[in-house]
Amino acid sequence: MSATLTAGSTRVLGLIGRVSMYRLVMSSLGLLALYALVLSFAGQIGPQPLEIVASAVVLAVACGLTDLVAQSVVRMPRRLESSLITAAILLFVLRPTVEPLGLSGLALAGLAASASKYLLAWRGRHIFNPAATGAAVLTIVSIWAPDLGGSAWWVGSPWMAGPVLVLGVLLLLRTDKLPIVVTFWIVAMAVAFVRTTIQFQSAGFPVDVPALLLQVAFSSPFLFLGAFMLSEPLTLPPRRVQQYAVAVVVGVLAGWPIAVGALTLGQERALLIGNLVAFVFCLRAAVRLRVEGRRDLTPTVRELTFHAARPFAFSPGQYLELDVPHRRPDARGTRREFSIVSAPEDLPEVRIAFKDGSQSSYKKALGRVEPGSTLAVTGVWGDFLLPARPTAPVLLVAAGIGVTPFVSQLRHLMATGQRRDAVLVYVVAEPDELAFRDEIAASGIPVVVFSRAEPRDLPDGWTWAGPDRVDADGLLRVVPDIAQRAAYVSGPPRLIATLAPALSKAKSLTTDAFAGY
Repeated sequence: MSATLTAGSTRVLGLIGRVSMYRLVMSSLGLLALYALVLSFAGQIGPQPLEIVASAVVLAVACGLTDLVAQSVVRMPRRLESSLITAAILLFVLRPTVEPLGLSGLALAGLAASASKYLLAWRGRHIFNPAATGAAVLTIVSIWAPDLGGSAWWVGSPWMAGPVLVLGVLLLLRTDKLPIVVTFWIVAMAVAFVRTTIQFQSAGFPVDVPALLLQVAFSSPFLFLGAFMLSEPLTLPPRRVQQYAVAVVVGVLAGWPIAVGALTLGQERALLIGNLVAFVFCLRAAVRLRVEGRRDLTPTVRELTFHAARPFAFSPGQYLELDVPHRRPDARGTRREFSIVSAPEDLPEVRIAFKDGSQSSYKKALGRVEPGSTLAVTGVWGDFLLPARPTAPVLLVAAGIGVTPFVSQLRHLMATGQRRDAVLVYVVAEPDELAFRDEIAASGIPVVVFSRAEPRDLPDGWTWAGPDRVDADGLLRVVPDIAQRAAYVSGPPRLIATLAPALSKAKSLTTDAFAGY
């Protein structure tokens, strides 16, 4: 069942994966804003049309100008999408207005939100969600100047719930954060239900459970907070269990706001505390990598070797995010994720590999990086880890460059003297695209190759599956004992969807589908 669900989600992921994440978020927020404008004209929500338009313009200008100045000072590439995303989130969180003082308050919130990206940052990561920071600053200032406005979270209207849920789920599928945010939703709604029930009973009012549940689910800002703010990758910790912990913390605090002096610990303050917990998980010494060399592994795959200035912790199968600053970056920005090819035992040497031929500004800049240059790692993430029990049989399925996390895992096994019952199914278009042959062969595990043409001089223990494209029947043919194995698949979403009928028979399925952010 889990494999079937994974296959379905990867089909969706394959469709939306063609759009950069920044543009997907910006487009989703733009659609929500247009929908809200229609509702406003129809009188179904509080803000008036002119208030929404005027507030959106002020927020966009404030965020854009602040980002522009900051990026010029620190010599960072221009990222207009980031400015517009921050402004759009603030639009739904703050109280829209056309009053001069109120617009000034919105400008203050936009300035604080964008400035926090540079002033409250660590190793290229935001310590706090920028929009939540801007909203919190305005709320605090409004204690002394109420006319400046403050948080309103009008996006919590039941009329907005449907589109927020649909668009939010699409974004969460893309970033693989749906389980995390669903956990937050469940916790926040359960806590809010308990709190409201206690308040009603204390006041002597009857509790209509179905009506109260609907109100908590669709008349609260939880859907928007989870999908568009809690899920921000730059404020989440690296490991899945840590992300669940942050989701629970934010859910409890958002569901039961706590008064702190003149303030109520509401939605944005709850998120900021969750961000602080995530930052503690992420806190480690800065990681900088010096480029040592490069080599061509296949006609299309390149490998970069780095020297880490200081040791850092990672597990075999995890990936790092590498920042390559360059002029005029395209919509995908200056950061990209790469599975780590080397094993922890190889430190201070660190290796990554990437497929060349892309026309993105990032790949072009990465291809021009000279030996001796220093690049920053903005984080290490991932739960694509082999079972802790060393006797558990595993099936490894890699498509092209997707073999990289498996190379790290196999190198780790050899370095630590471990042996596993593992089978690797290696899918490539042509035989000359078989990267890391020697390192995989040294591990001694059996390898089944799917390619259009028969490879020459395959290492011992390697077999060619024939010229047919890999499909579910073919996978079952070459790995007949799949039911006894935990399956790990690293490759494009369409491969996972194609193999789903066979993978559903495995004891478990872990995927490392390429989505990017």
